[in-house]
Order: sequence, then C-alpha cells, then structure tokens
Amino acid sequence: MKTEDAAVPRTLRGLGVSPGIAIGPAHIVETGAIRVPEYPVGPDRVDHEVARFGEAVAKARRQIRKLKSKALVLPESASEEIGILMDAHLAMLTNSRLTRGVERRICNDRINAEAAVQAEIASIAQSFAAMDDTYLAARVGDVREVGRRLIRNLMRHEYRAFSLLPAGTVILAEELTPADTALLDPRRVAGFATVLGGAEGHTAIMARSLGLPAVLGAAGLLSGVRNGTPVIVDGIEGRVIIGPDEATLAEYGGRRKAREREREALKAYKRLPAVTRDGTSIVLHANLELPRDLDNALENDAQGIGLLRTEFLYMNRDDLPDEEEQYAVIRAIVEGMGGRPVTVRTMDIGGDKLAGGLHGRYGDPANPALGLRAVRLGLREPRLLETQIAAILRAGAHGPVRMLLPMISSVSEVQTVRGMIAQVTRRLRRRGVAVADPMPPLGVMVEVPGAALSADALSYVCDFFAIGTNDLTQYTLAIDRGDEQVAALYDPLHPAVLRLIQFTVEAALRARMPVSVCGEIAGDPRYAALLLGLGVRELSMAPMGIPAVKRRIRTLDLIEATRRARVIMDQSDSGRIATLLDDFNAMA
Repeated sequence: MKTEDAAVPRTLRGLGVSPGIAIGPAHIVETGAIRVPEYPVGPDRVDHEVARFGEAVAKARRQIRKLKSKALVLPESASEEIGILMDAHLAMLTNSRLTRGVERRICNDRINAEAAVQAEIASIAQSFAAMDDTYLAARVGDVREVGRRLIRNLMRHEYRAFSLLPAGTVILAEELTPADTALLDPRRVAGFATVLGGAEGHTAIMARSLGLPAVLGAAGLLSGVRNGTPVIVDGIEGRVIIGPDEATLAEYGGRRKAREREREALKAYKRLPAVTRDGTSIVLHANLELPRDLDNALENDAQGIGLLRTEFLYMNRDDLPDEEEQYAVIRAIVEGMGGRPVTVRTMDIGGDKLAGGLHGRYGDPANPALGLRAVRLGLREPRLLETQIAAILRAGAHGPVRMLLPMISSVSEVQTVRGMIAQVTRRLRRRGVAVADPMPPLGVMVEVPGAALSADALSYVCDFFAIGTNDLTQYTLAIDRGDEQVAALYDPLHPAVLRLIQFTVEAALRARMPVSVCGEIAGDPRYAALLLGLGVRELSMAPMGIPAVKRRIRTLDLIEATRRARVIMDQSDSGRIATLLDDFNAMA
C-alpha cells in the first residue's frame, strides 16, 4: 500500500472498542448532500414545528460543545484553531440571524423546519457573496456546515452509501449511530474509527458483533485526511494511524497475521463442550444483533440465542415493521437454530436507537438513556408491543423461544406485559393462528439497579433473569457508556456493580430459575472465573467470543473460582478487585 497521500504519519489515540487490526484506504463519511423535504405546515402545527427546530438547535449545541472538548487533547495550535471554529458555530446557534430567520420562515411561510433552514442558509450565503468580502465569503462554509448539522438533526439522517465501497475500506467519521453501523458489510469494510463514541455504547457492541476492528473517541481524526489515504485502525490498543510509513505497515501487517493465527487456534475449541476441569457444564449462548449473525452463531457452536436484539427491525426505515414482517424474520432465526432455544428481547428502541417510524412523535429527550425507551415505550404504545408479542408467539410454533423484557424496573410492568401476552394469545387463537405451546417463558433484563435490588420480588412474576451488565454498570455509576469523555470511569468491576450482580444471581438461585449474563463482560474471558464463581451458569455473547470464553472455562476449577469470587466480593476497591481477578487468571 502506498502512502503518498500523507507526508507525515499521524498517530491518534482513542478507545479500542472492537479488537482487531484494519489496514486500508480511508473513506470519509460525508455529512452533507441530504435531500431536504419541503411541505406546508398547518396553522395548528406551527408551534410544534418551531419547537422541533428548537430541539435540533439544542442538540447541535451539545454536539459542538462535545467536539470542542475533544479538541482539548490536540496540540495547542490545533486545539486553539478548532476551539475558535467551534465557538463561531455555537454563536450561529444562539439567537442569531440564522435561528431567528428560520423561526420567521416557519411562522410566516408555514413550511417545515428542514426547508426553512435550507432557505435561510441560501439567503445568508447569497447576501455574504453580494458583499464581495473575502473574509465573509470564507464564513459561508461555516454557515452551511451549521445548517447541514441542523438538517441532519431534524431528519435524523443516517448514512446509506456503505454498500458501494471497495473491499478493504476503513471508515472514518465524526460519529456512527448503531443504525449506521448495522449497514456496514464486513466483506467490504475492514474497520472504522470515529471522533465521538464510548466503548460500551451500542455502536461499539454492533462493531464487536460484526467482528470489525473499531476505535471511537479519536480527537482530530478528520483533520487533514482525504479519501484514499492509507489508514491503520488498531482496535486492540485504541490507535489510529493516518498515512503510515512502510515500516509501520509491515509491523501492523505482522500483528494482523498473528491475530489470524490466534483465531485459527481457537477453532479447535468450537466443537468441544464448555465444561470446567471439575466437570460443571456451562451454557454458552450467542447474542444476535442482526439476522446475518446467525451463521456465526452456528459456526461457533452456540447452544442457543441468549439475546436476539430486535432493534434492527426498526432501523434505517421511515415506517414501522408489521406483524407479518417481524414474524417472518424471527421464524427464520428460530428455524435456523434447529431446535436450540432463541431468546427474543422485545424492542429496546429509544435512546441512541430511536426508530425512524417514531420520528417526531416524542421530541428529543434531554437524557435519552433515562427517557421513554424499551418496555416503557412499549407500554406507552401498546400496539407496537402487542404486534411484536404476536410475532414472537407465532414464531414460537416453529421452535423453542423465550421472551425477554428490557429496562424493567417494577413488578407491575411485568404483570402488565403478561396481561398483554394473554390477550394477544386469545386473539391469535380465535383467528386459528398457530402459536407457541406451551407459552414461551417470560424473562426480565436486569439492567437497572432498581430491578437488581427487587430481584426477589421480580422472581415471583417472571421465569428467568438476564443480567445486562452494560446498562447496569452505566446506571449504577451514573456514566453515559456512549460518551468517550467519561469512558475511563466505566468499570464493571466496581464493587457496587458486582454486588448488584451477586444479589440478582442469589435471588434467581433461591427461586430455582435460570439466570444468565448477556452483557459485554460475558464475552470476555477475563471475567469468566468471577461470573462462574458468583453462581452464573449461562453466558451469552457475540458469536465470535464463544471459543475464547470456552477455552477459559475448560481451564477453570469451579471450586477455586468460587473461593476467589468470595474474596473479591469482600473488597471495596475496584483496583484491588481487578488485581485479584487478573492474578487468578494468570495462574491458569
């Protein structure tokens, strides 16, 4: 690979969120070229449209402040230059000619906010050009960029050109949403890096599911880089190298080959049972982000699907999936697993996974992680949840399924959903439609502290627990797991998190019901001894993580792991906990 495009190699640090090494030409995700709709707005909708514009402005301010804070880690000259630019962008969003003009157009011309932004940007650009001032002419680009950002926020624009990329491309972007990431084809995309994002956000989870090396939170990533520039993305160490020299290319090429040899070595474990040295069998299930992950689950000998995330059904579309579409997709996965159980999680949309079909219905919440999402949205919009329940029940006639409820925080929520399941079942049977018989077990995602602390009570109204350690850690420690600025504080070994896991597992054991861990720590061999020592006997993870976790399980003595877990649970410092765990792993 030639490196003429970059005279001086640059190495950037970020968060390695998906292991692996990608080497290839850069493709910069463009943030413009959006087709803007224009339509009339009735007098009774003007205030709503102005409010929608206000939400887009507030979101743009948050985005720009975040970009400005990221620039602080750059060299002083670059940081100052970017800071000045970001301040200028913020000024354009604060009671400026732009914002006042857009609001006036919405009210006077009665057009939608996107069209009003586009018209006002064009007017400002024309007036600047008429002044024949080189400085103002240069500022037109800034005005257009702010306008594009507002339009993207209003339209919740997602990138759709990834299918046209040449094989081996490395994506560089300011930010990729989970919906964007779902569009990436590993046969074409070698890996990606972004300016924004955290290690445990859904974009990172999607990257791991796809097996794409990824680095998020790399400040200055898009500065001075062009399409076609050679790039290395090191998802293990969290490095992005722009325009690497020949020696660096050779070094990372060697590392990539070594990693490929390691993957080959793990293939020997795919058909071996997950049994500890002292004979305890552990169930290893796969998490599925997308239907195309099914082949990976089977190839890696998953004993079932422990978490089928159904958000993909709602992504990258302007409408909502109906019962027939959802039934067909879930049925295909159930039949594809050939009798192995499939745990279908009901829609966990909201937050950073808002469905396009719900666009504009609930505005832009100030804190999406704590807002109307998951089961809360399903109970607010019962037709959405009932449609999905019907699809799951019908798919259950073709193989074993379980139904899993996300974001549960109270017993009453589970009871309400049980009532909905009974009602939907009666309706389907009256129609003569085949449904699961017996009814699928109903489980609860334990991912908020309130659910963990009330696990004993929840065990009376559900059939199994699935501990979602990603959100559980986020909510326990009050850390946005998608925010690279606080990523270092995200710690699943924090004593509070471990005690909530322990409390949940013990409640399940007392109720003699299954309990699994399906968060990202389930797929990391580092945590296997601790989770098994706490009493977990079922783990669910990205399919490609199964062989490595199985290898670790086969080296474990469960009695010793239980003893080490008890010592760890007596600790009050996460650093000490990490040391005790890593020392135990080193003895394997």
